Amino acid sequence: MNDDINRARREMLLGGAVLAGATALLSEKAAGAAPATTHTWERSYSGEPGQRALPPGEPGRDYTPVITPNGSALPWKVIDGVKVFHLVAGEVEHEFAPGLTAKCWGYNGAVHGPTLEAVEGDRVRIYVSNKLPAPTSVHWHGVYVPNGMDGVAGLTQRAIQPGETFKYEFTFRQSGTLMYHPHHDEMTQMALGMMGMIVVHPRRPPAGYQVERDFAILLSEWRIRPGTARPDPNEMIDFNVFTLNAKAFPGTSPLIAKTGDRVRIRFGNLSAMDHHPIHMHGHFFKVTGTDGGSIPPSAQWPESTVLVPAGTTRDIELVTDSPGDWPVHCHMTHHAMNQMGHGIPNMIGVKSGAWDKNIGSLVPGYMTMGQEGMGSTGEMRMAVPRNSIPMVGGQGPYGYITMGGMFTVLKVRDHLVSYDDPGNYQAPAGSVAELAHDADLKRDGIRW
Repeated sequence: MNDDINRARREMLLGGAVLAGATALLSEKAAGAAPATTHTWERSYSGEPGQRALPPGEPGRDYTPVITPNGSALPWKVIDGVKVFHLVAGEVEHEFAPGLTAKCWGYNGAVHGPTLEAVEGDRVRIYVSNKLPAPTSVHWHGVYVPNGMDGVAGLTQRAIQPGETFKYEFTFRQSGTLMYHPHHDEMTQMALGMMGMIVVHPRRPPAGYQVERDFAILLSEWRIRPGTARPDPNEMIDFNVFTLNAKAFPGTSPLIAKTGDRVRIRFGNLSAMDHHPIHMHGHFFKVTGTDGGSIPPSAQWPESTVLVPAGTTRDIELVTDSPGDWPVHCHMTHHAMNQMGHGIPNMIGVKSGAWDKNIGSLVPGYMTMGQEGMGSTGEMRMAVPRNSIPMVGGQGPYGYITMGGMFTVLKVRDHLVSYDDPGNYQAPAGSVAELAHDADLKRDGIRW
């Protein structure tokens, strides 16, 4: 009797779940959302040498190439049906923003390394040459690989010694946003810039679902003391340079889209210690994927800020429906500043007139800073230590933008003939916040 009742309950619940799932799928389809993708063949082969691989995916035919702002894609060629890539680890002279250059470690002459792009089912062979003065390895972060290809020096392989080239070979059995980085002396090598993005496109994307703009952005943090020329890999807490694809504003490239474009932004976070809540102005988006794979439409949720924890990726998607220049930035406030000195005493509210006068007689030109905040520091362009950008922002159409670090701009325009930078947004007359006149205050009863 009880068994019959329990069986009836299970059947009722299962029927309800199927009906709810079908209703949600129809609702998402009507709203234009991407249906959930499942890949039944995804683990049907191990990707071991000698096993049949799928034909190499081709850009334009099988996928739209991803855009890496301030970066590039890793070149490849096909040899006997296998995509062949080459990464070269070495020292790189890298500019974070105008005024700040440092000696870093990277791949193929760049920091960060180029984006490795492939298609689900591609067989890949990746050569890694080591021009560093130290051993290294490459771990394919989040990728299903045979154990011997996992890239953990000492555990799954011996380290790649200076002057050596190693060969990694495996088949991508998944799609999504992934990353690569050393798994040897990570604290040093990643702190000096050795990391990159991996984008694996689905072999069979949902029919009729197209993303016009697909961006990849890697988040990272650094400790570069003003006046020095190399990141400090020993820092554990007090990071002072925060970057998008190894660039700090005003060195970051804008993201360009047309009104009505479906835009995907893939964020990866290989910061040493911090998560990053990335906030977008003027739009909401849905979180559609993690480094574990795509999120079914029924489980996606709307946000205007996405938290990207350390060691993870997050994909967001939106349709751009509001033209303008919209900031995209980390909402941890000191991550949107450049080389902020955390040891500076709090001067807010200090009356320094007499002090400045007395010190000025000994040090001509002396001026105490920070009594009303630090917003004007960059605009004043005061003398700073060599090779540093403390508090530096960028010039905007209405004045100085007092932001730095993890800050860029999504530029959306109604009519574009190309995706080149269209310059500053020209707001329609009467649509910009402006100085209130006395007549306005009087009309609306505003007194202060």
